[in-house]
Amino acid sequence: MVWREALGVAIATSAYGISFGALAVAAGLDVWQACVLSLVMFTGGSQFAFIGVFASGGVAALPAAIASAGLLGVRNVAYGMRMSPIIGAGLRRRAAAAQFTIDESTAVAISQDDPRLARLGFWVTGLGIYLGWNVTTLVGALLGDVLGDPRAWGLDAAAAAAFLALLWPRLKQRQAVVVGVAAAVVAAALTPVLMPGLPVLVAAVVAIVVGWFNWLGRDAKPAGEVVS
Repeated sequence: MVWREALGVAIATSAYGISFGALAVAAGLDVWQACVLSLVMFTGGSQFAFIGVFASGGVAALPAAIASAGLLGVRNVAYGMRMSPIIGAGLRRRAAAAQFTIDESTAVAISQDDPRLARLGFWVTGLGIYLGWNVTTLVGALLGDVLGDPRAWGLDAAAAAAFLALLWPRLKQRQAVVVGVAAAVVAAALTPVLMPGLPVLVAAVVAIVVGWFNWLGRDAKPAGEVVS
């Protein structure tokens, strides 16, 4: 049932908004600043990237923090193109849907066979996560001092774990594995020598180049083709 699936995803995703709120305060943001980020930016990966870079370099790293958050948010443009026929026509409807077009709402929508259920899944998931994420951000920000260092509770790993869970099922072909490994190696190698945020940007360029040329994506031969 689409309602059950959408609400389950919304609850699970909203839970680690506590991590963002606590980490944002630990990074030096005020409670209201953490809440505004969740209200306006509302894309977990970008938010965690922003505060991660900001915590490492402070105000001096703000350009890199914005760049990292923006780059990670670019994927939502591709999601928007995929969701456009599901959302339907109408400027106001599409403008509203843009705020809720994230990994989870897109995933729930495209998993439905019926276009009507796909649309329902998108809105229930998107709205559910938006409400839950903002509530848990506030809770995490307010409890930041009580919790102490969020890293001691492993909260800083919540976003990484969520992304790994989304990524793992897609690593079924050599091309996807190569893209992921190449980007990870480049980011890890450049982290000690570049300012915070830049390793992520360079790794993304590497991933785009490897994916664009599709070096290992042409393994399969069409049916009936004879390999000499």
